[in-house]
Parts: sequence; structure tokens; C-alpha cells
Amino acid sequence: MISSRPFAIAMSFVGLLVGAGFATGQEVVQYFTSFGVEGVWGIIVAGAIMTLAGTVFLQLGSYFRASEHNAVFREVTHPAISKLLDISVIITLFAIGFVMLAGAGSNMAQQFGWPTWAGSTLMLVLVMACGLLDVNKVSAVIGAVTPLIIIAVAFVGIYTALNMPSDPGAMMEMSAQIESPVSNWLVSALNYNGLALILAVSMSLVIGGDHLDPREAGRGGFWGGIVYTVLMGIAFFALLMNADDVMQSDIPMLYILDGIHPALGFIMSIIIFLMIFNTAIGMFYALGKRLSAGREERYLPIFIGGCLAGYAVSFFGFKTLMAYVYPVIGYIGMFMVVVLVFAWIKYLGDIKDETRRRARIKALLRLKLRPDAPYDDAKDAVIGEALTDSVVDEGELLNDVLEEVAEDLHNDDSVDFDAADFDASDHDAQDYVEAAR
Repeated sequence: MISSRPFAIAMSFVGLLVGAGFATGQEVVQYFTSFGVEGVWGIIVAGAIMTLAGTVFLQLGSYFRASEHNAVFREVTHPAISKLLDISVIITLFAIGFVMLAGAGSNMAQQFGWPTWAGSTLMLVLVMACGLLDVNKVSAVIGAVTPLIIIAVAFVGIYTALNMPSDPGAMMEMSAQIESPVSNWLVSALNYNGLALILAVSMSLVIGGDHLDPREAGRGGFWGGIVYTVLMGIAFFALLMNADDVMQSDIPMLYILDGIHPALGFIMSIIIFLMIFNTAIGMFYALGKRLSAGREERYLPIFIGGCLAGYAVSFFGFKTLMAYVYPVIGYIGMFMVVVLVFAWIKYLGDIKDETRRRARIKALLRLKLRPDAPYDDAKDAVIGEALTDSVVDEGELLNDVLEEVAEDLHNDDSVDFDAADFDASDHDAQDYVEAAR
């Protein structure tokens, strides 16, 4: 069973991946269904890579306590490669962000007959409002709406299985006639991985960096990859068996549900809108954080400026943007995944050591803060040694662990601890470091 923190991380990771392209069914159609039955192998390959990458991204983010993606890139690779990846991710965040705004316009136009600008404008306002929150609240928003698409995709899969077409072979042949942006199923699967992961990497590293325990973060990424693989498989099956209905649709998943019952189409249009929102906020929030790194007071104008610029570009159209923007980004993403996986393998021993180190600090501070537990001041030296050996700043790590311990004790009914009376500034990292000398 997944404990609460890894589960929350997993849902946030899936939420980042499930955006306009997946929730609408357009990505699955272009990258997998268009190859007919061979798309099954593509799903398997893509799912395995997605699960590995989820583990890698979240764990590296936690290990380096990343507040933006370049903090990790600079540590794990050559400066020239780091710069290339940084620029590529910045471009991707903006590109996928404006594709999401365009997707919101297409979604509302298809279901409600709105002008495309109206749906895009509504999405713009929601994204800018959510972007004012901190990373904890943003990731919570992303994770909270993720179960909706899981339920929707599962429903479509079950309905399709119970209402199979009279000639499944004909559906497979028809699906193979759909134009794909990549000519080979394996290259298509790899390109899709690169696309999905380069758009998720920045916010994934930030979410990982917000969690102290690299083991928990890695588990969250792993289970997130598993959940996403299952969703891809179900969506692939449903779209394959409905190939005759979805070939010409901008929003194929919505088209299927609307055909079952208009009420379901209405519900799905809202779910798709929320999934588009998930990815849009992930893109523009991470973009704002990256461009304001080192000058955090300028985050707000940079974030709003990026959103408005994306809104202007979004009028080129959702399907057109996907067809031209996605494949190029996918190839860059493939390279990025290789770089980060090799870095993760290189740092794996250090990550394990850091995980044990932080667990030791947390356990000792938990003992120290408990009013009912005996504490030997000699343990301060053990904490100080662990702080000194950590890969992150001593003061920052101590403060973060103290806050997490205080929250845990406050929520523990067996302990008489009031977080309101606790002040982390009473604990100076240098005092612990001096005790270790």
C-alpha cells in the first residue's frame, strides 16, 4: 500500500502528465493508436520509461532540495549541457503552456459552442489566480483533481469493453490510417516519453524538492508512472476500438463520451478543462520560478507576463500547435531523460546516504521536541555531524526538518505538543555543528 505522502506525490506527478493532449485523447491517438495493434508495444515501452523517469525526477529533486529545475541540471551535468537543457525546458514550459490555453479554447468550443477565445481566457484567469499560491498549494491543487481523469478514463475503458465493435480488426486497420507525427512505433513511443517528461520535469523537480525524504519522493514518482501507464493502456484500447468515431475529432475522448450520453459529455468537458488547467499551472508556475530564480521578488510580474504572452500565441489553434510543437520538443526531451537517468545512477549511493542522514536528523529532533521523552544533549553532536555532511545548506535543512517534525508531533494525538508555541528560529544550525566539533 502507498502511504499518504508518496500517494500525494504520485497524484501530483500524474496530474502534471495528464494535460490537454492526454485528457482529450489527442496524444494517445497520434503517438499510439495511429500504429494500430503495434501501438501496444509502444504503450509498454513508454510506460516503463515513464515509471523510471518518475522515480529519477522526484528523487533527484528531493536530494538536491530543488526550488527550480536548473538547480539540479547544474549539479548533475557539464555546464554547456546544463545550459542547453535549461533553455530547452524554459522553451518547453512556455510552448506547452500556450498549447494548454489553446486546448481550453477547443474544449469549450466543441462542447458548448463558445468562441475559442472565451475558453482560453477563462483558463488564463484561473492559471494566474492559482499562480499566486506557494508550491505546496499548487501541487495540492494539481494532485486533487487527478483522480477525476482516472475515473473518466476507467469508465470509457469499461464501456468500450462492454460495447465492442462488431469488427475489431476493421477498427485496428482504420486506426492505422490516422496520420502520426512520427513514422515508427518505437520512435513514436520514445518521442512521446521525451515530450511528456520534458514538460513534467521542471515541476516534478520542484515537487520533489519540497519533500525531505528522497525515498518517499522516489516511491511517489514510481507509483505515479505505474498509474499513468495503466491510464495510457486503457485510453489506447478505448480509442482503438472507436477509431471510426474519433479520427476527425480535436477532442476524441470527449467525442466518445458525448456519444454515450450528452450529460457524460458535459462532465468530461469539465474534467478535460481541469486537466488542461493542471498542466497549464504546472508549466507557467515552473516557468515563473525558473526565470525569477535569484530575484524571487520579481516572480509575480514574470509569471503574469509569461501567461499573457502564452495567451497571445494560443490563437494559432490547438491541433496545429500539437502537430508541429510536440514532436520537436519530444526529441529534446529524449536527450534530457538520458542525461538525468545517468546522473541518477551516478548519485544513487549518495542519495541513499542522504536519505539515511535526514532520517537520523528527523528522528533525533523528534525525540528532542517531545516534552515527554528523555534527550541526551550529546545527540546534538550527531545532528551537527549529519547537517555538516548533507548535500544541502545546514540551516535550510535544519529548519525544514524542524517544521516537518513539529507538524508531525502536532498531529500525533499521543503527544502533548502545540505547533503554535514552536519557533524553529530557536534552533541554530551552527550550535549543532559546533557540538559535533
